[in-house]
Amino acid sequence: MADRVPSACPDEPFRDRTTSLESGFPIVEISQLAERESWRKEINRPLYHIHKWWATRLGSVFRGITLGALLGPKDRVWEQFYRTHEFRGRTVLDPFMGSGTTIGEALKLGCKAIGTDINPVSTFLVRQGLTSVSEGALRKAFARFEEEVATEIKKYYRTRDPGTGEMIPVLYFFWVKYVETPKGEKIPLFDNYIFSRDAYPKKKPKAQIICPNCWGVIEARYDSTRLRCPDCNAIFNPQQGPASGQYVTGKDGARYRVKDLLPQDGSPPKHRMYAMLALRVNGEKVYLRVRSEDEALFEAAECRLASESLPLPSLDVRPGHNTNQARGYNYLQWRDFFNARQLLALGLLLRSILRIEDRTVREQFLCLFSSTLEFNNMFCSFKGEGTGAVRHMFSNHILKPERTPLENSVWGTEKSSGTFSTLFESRLLRAKRYLREPFELRIETDLLGSATGSVKQVVSKPIDMPLAESWDELCRNECGALVLNGDGGHLPVPDRTVDAVITDPPYFDFVHYSELSDFFFAWLAPVLAQTYPFFKRKNSSNPNEVQHKNARVFSDQLARVFADCRRVLKDDGILAFSFHHSRPEGWAAIYEAIVNAGLEIVAAHPVHAELRGASPKSAAKEPISLDAILVCRKREGRTVAEKGFDQVLARTKALTGILAEADMRISAGDRFVIAASQLLVALAGAALSFDEVCERLAALRAEM
Repeated sequence: MADRVPSACPDEPFRDRTTSLESGFPIVEISQLAERESWRKEINRPLYHIHKWWATRLGSVFRGITLGALLGPKDRVWEQFYRTHEFRGRTVLDPFMGSGTTIGEALKLGCKAIGTDINPVSTFLVRQGLTSVSEGALRKAFARFEEEVATEIKKYYRTRDPGTGEMIPVLYFFWVKYVETPKGEKIPLFDNYIFSRDAYPKKKPKAQIICPNCWGVIEARYDSTRLRCPDCNAIFNPQQGPASGQYVTGKDGARYRVKDLLPQDGSPPKHRMYAMLALRVNGEKVYLRVRSEDEALFEAAECRLASESLPLPSLDVRPGHNTNQARGYNYLQWRDFFNARQLLALGLLLRSILRIEDRTVREQFLCLFSSTLEFNNMFCSFKGEGTGAVRHMFSNHILKPERTPLENSVWGTEKSSGTFSTLFESRLLRAKRYLREPFELRIETDLLGSATGSVKQVVSKPIDMPLAESWDELCRNECGALVLNGDGGHLPVPDRTVDAVITDPPYFDFVHYSELSDFFFAWLAPVLAQTYPFFKRKNSSNPNEVQHKNARVFSDQLARVFADCRRVLKDDGILAFSFHHSRPEGWAAIYEAIVNAGLEIVAAHPVHAELRGASPKSAAKEPISLDAILVCRKREGRTVAEKGFDQVLARTKALTGILAEADMRISAGDRFVIAASQLLVALAGAALSFDEVCERLAALRAEM
């Protein structure tokens, strides 16, 4: 099947093809494997999910790209995919390393790897991911936490079982924001009163409903429209709450804009705790209403927080594309994202971690601690029964204040998700085991070729080498990684020394990484600044970061980095990167950056890139699930005539057909990704302006 996909430009080649990535790429096999990986990325490639990063690319795709860039034209990527490789003496660079996917895949292939990122959180998490630590040392430290701090934390996450009178652990506390009207009425921001239901409600219709009169917990059908509360006899419609969009309605029928009722002192909205999901001694989960004893326990946590000296964040939330919505609700400091009990538990835990004497072990747990923050704040919400319970705070790329937030149990139990104890097993230890046995997924098929499942196959040697701290140190080693924090436009690498640049550039107008990563930076910087100078900043941003909502500015920023990549790239080297965008100006920005950097696109391949059900995608009318892999070389300095739309459309139709024939769903957005990437190949050497490329792309879309 690998032979079915011809070169992106089979006619009139720019030069003799010198790599497998230019002469052909197994888009079907790689896409099918990538789609399988995308369903459980944190299990299938745990090394890159030790900590949150945005738009993490799939390891199977980047293994394929890296192989293609290093193999000759007669080698077939898919035939080589599950073989063990030792590309000694070959160096791969990623100037936007993010979660470290390129670095890990290059190391598994026996290359030297150089990764840099301008964001300090990225640099820290990649270093921790690639650091080999014995499981015994980690378990020993974890056992000390259990003895020293776990009991202190867990006593604030419990309730009394009304059936037995025993104190039992609480998995989750349910909260709701409320506003107060000028008349003194406190209105909870429920758009409906159903707070828990199954992910497949038609099969399992049982749901948990809060009574708006007495705040009792009622079990009934998810589609009930008329209920009588068994505790207070109030009759209500569970489907209709007082909040709708940006407005709330009082009991007297008066309608108010939510933002007009925010606290006048500039503090975030108030919350009320209204229900709990607890774990009985026999392992049964039970929903309970909140009683005075539960409220008193929270107040005790508030009092203790006020009396403790804990390492808590003090950083302000700066204005920005991804932060302005939170700031609009008076979330002006990062500590505002947590309630008092969360701050107390997290502060106690962090203080205990900082007492670890062994720096390597301490930093592994600091990485785990930071990872835990994603699931333990008041921007999380409840997914429901039958699925992972906690919807983390970054399920939307903006920081969206949750009207009914979920408070997780920071330490957790065996039945928890997204807690310090469960992430220790599922993220930290799993990543360390992957270093020892780096595996690939292999899809199993029946006699007819239909996929029946997948197995894990180890085809790489362990990743177990100290990280280099400089280019010279990297050169002294046969293999290894140099992980840097810095500007990809000023690489501390000599000219013409890198064999391949493999990367995934930032997404110019949507996800502003440093605005979001400040959430982690606020906790990490105060405790890591003495060890890592790149944490000695006021926030995680940098004037040279490649991120801007203006496509022309973004293009200039990206060109500066690509130009330095061209400098360090060998004359016969490849620069390949993944990209997708729904708008012509996004593609025009990429084209202009490549041309201005002295490069040209010689091939483009569509591959599956992301889980189709991811939150931002599920909300889109025509979600994009494909990336274009754009393959570039140093420009030869001559202008050639651009190819016509007919050739581009024919190529688009052929590639779409190949993927559709393999039972891949191709949306209109995906078709535009394929077409736009093929147009950029057709325009290579034409030296068009930004506006001219936009016009061509708009015209192409109109013809599709």
